[in-house]
Amino acid sequence: MKNTATNLSSAAGNGNRKRLPKAERIAISLYKRTLNRKRFGRFLRILGPGLVTGAADDDPSGIATYSQAGAMNGFGLLWAFPLMYPLLLGVQESCSRIGAVTGKGLAAVIKEYYGRRILLFAVLLVVSANAVNIGADLGAMAEATRLFVDLPQIFLAVLYAAIVVLLVVFVNYRTYARILKWLALSLLAYPLTAFMAGLDWAQVLRSTFLSVPRLDAETMYILVGIIGTTVSPYLFFWDTSEVVEEEIAKHNRASIGRDPKPTARFLRNLRIDNLVGMTAANLTAWFIVVACASTLHLAGVTEIGTAAEAARALEPMVDGFPHAGLVAKLVFSIGIVGTGLLAVPVLAGSSSYAISEAFGWKEGLSRKFRNARGFYAVIAVATFVGLALNLFGVDPIKALVFTAVFNGIAAVPLLFLIVRIGNDAAIMGDYRNGRWSNLSVRLAAATMTVAVIGLFVSMLVR
Repeated sequence: MKNTATNLSSAAGNGNRKRLPKAERIAISLYKRTLNRKRFGRFLRILGPGLVTGAADDDPSGIATYSQAGAMNGFGLLWAFPLMYPLLLGVQESCSRIGAVTGKGLAAVIKEYYGRRILLFAVLLVVSANAVNIGADLGAMAEATRLFVDLPQIFLAVLYAAIVVLLVVFVNYRTYARILKWLALSLLAYPLTAFMAGLDWAQVLRSTFLSVPRLDAETMYILVGIIGTTVSPYLFFWDTSEVVEEEIAKHNRASIGRDPKPTARFLRNLRIDNLVGMTAANLTAWFIVVACASTLHLAGVTEIGTAAEAARALEPMVDGFPHAGLVAKLVFSIGIVGTGLLAVPVLAGSSSYAISEAFGWKEGLSRKFRNARGFYAVIAVATFVGLALNLFGVDPIKALVFTAVFNGIAAVPLLFLIVRIGNDAAIMGDYRNGRWSNLSVRLAAATMTVAVIGLFVSMLVR
């Protein structure tokens, strides 16, 4: 069989294929298709925490913030995305490497090396930000669903919260990881819709790479929101812990956790996974801004107040379709609900990893409920605490944008902590941050610090 495959490969590679009998040409074609399918399958198996983290990055809070940025500023903030891309990539690669090298989540590393005060401060930051984010996401999912179903928003929010908790608790890790990967496909709704519209792509690209930033108080608020919903605290904790979960699932846990010597192949796969996930996240965010800038902003609508208004942003882009209004609502709802079902478990899970590691509880999605009751209980409590925020009648869209800004502020001290951990020889050994990793993570910390200071200054002098 091996010789047959070798002969087929040799025949496929030479220039005399046309001289071969028809049966052999068909066999060569089938062989090449099978080979390509296997390669593609191997590539898909590489994708895991990075892809899920990238998809969760564009959660309902992100969609609302990017939509508001497009409506308010048109193409004026597109320059932020090529700036953020290497920063996001560097931060998440560093978090993944911390998990791979130590075999521990971020909170466990902080607890072991930096003491209880810093640990409690870091956990408080991420849990607080996550609670607000979960509440806003569930509210937005309910609001998007009400575009089609005339049911009370709080009922729909409770329903989604229950679905998320049941999925996390009762579905095993391998199956759940596959569900999260497929939910990531919901993000394709925005790029596909933008490509189907007749946009002036030359103008879009000029605005992205050649525009001069305009920074006033309102712009600074939405800019901090864009950065905060892109480089978010919950992603730091989730990605670090999920790398360890992947190792447990692949029965590699001991070689990574107890003896921190990850293989070159494993680290290469981590980088590929992160590259794909963060590239998809950044591009999707850019497309959402483009979509709303080319519709709402041009129509003079500079503020999105409801889910219906956000859905109408897409209506002109699908104007050539039958029932364009319905199609627009579907695209918006698929994006919000799909990413919400993906992001809420990530948000609750990152809180649970942080708290469980802080208190030394057994944790991990790879464990069954009976073996990690505290871990799963925190996921349920975090989800329903976030849900409770919807009882105060907060506007879902404004809550989503506020959440993004809050994440931007909370991320600053955590980024400086990640810089320190990534360069700590006692923790990382030979796998400390390299030159480019250091540059990108430190630039991320500096950029977010400047943006947050700029926001506070602009609010004071307003």
